[in-house]
Amino acid sequence: MSSFLGGLFMAAIAEPSVESFDNAPFDDRDTFDFAPHADGVAVMIGGVANVIMQLSQAPIGYGVAESTVDSGKAMLHPLKRLRTTVSYLSVAHLGTPAERASYRAAINSVHRQVRSGPDSPVRYNAFDPELQRWVAACLYFGTVDLIERMHGPMDDELADSMYRHSACLGATLQMPPEMWPADRAAFAQYWREGLATARIDPTIRAYLMDLVRLRNLPKPLQWAFADIHQFVVAGLLPRELRRKMGLEWSAAHERRLSMMLLLAGVVCRRLPRRLRQFPLNYYLWDVKRRIRKRRPLV
Repeated sequence: MSSFLGGLFMAAIAEPSVESFDNAPFDDRDTFDFAPHADGVAVMIGGVANVIMQLSQAPIGYGVAESTVDSGKAMLHPLKRLRTTVSYLSVAHLGTPAERASYRAAINSVHRQVRSGPDSPVRYNAFDPELQRWVAACLYFGTVDLIERMHGPMDDELADSMYRHSACLGATLQMPPEMWPADRAAFAQYWREGLATARIDPTIRAYLMDLVRLRNLPKPLQWAFADIHQFVVAGLLPRELRRKMGLEWSAAHERRLSMMLLLAGVVCRRLPRRLRQFPLNYYLWDVKRRIRKRRPLV
């Protein structure tokens, strides 16, 4: 645990070079084909739960909650935030090394503006590679968790290949690939330490509950879907974070969610690949179009 805390502290006071991240090469030896596992339903189901995991580390939580980049705020521009996030996931998992590099540079242009001010209760800098490693770890955990809940456990060979490939989640941000834990056992230790140091104070919890209750959407959508959305979010959180969020859960809740996810998996497996991958495939097409036309990516 002390190594995790020390890493976060040193990252929070560091001033990384933007250019070093913009120019860092991607490993084009990664030949893992993520496409057969790309599931748009899982992306949509798991989004807010994953945001809670990421923001459970205080520097990330306050970096998002205090951000002055209004164009990227989920509470103000939910559709634009959705486009940016799903585009990032689609490029990281399905894009070419050149497309990942282009998207990383675009993210960097926004992250230059995200750093703590004099009145912030914690120090943060959006270029901290240690904090970006935690973001990538949350995305990897959430991806594998939903794949296995919807489609069953992966064998060791597939699980190891997907893990190695998932280093691209951090490298498409600002994490040097060598910072990715060496294997799944090392990741499990890193993940346990991260959950042990997680802290969700009242300020961050209030921000997150607005997302859980869909308060960034029109009132009719809130009334119709907030309760089921909160149920799914609570069930996808690690036990430690569910408790810190103050969300109720029970064995009966767990059985109900398990049946829902298994049914969703059955339906998704019967869909044509293009439908199953939507909206990941759509946003990857959109990124390619934006690169070709030299339009902003984020």
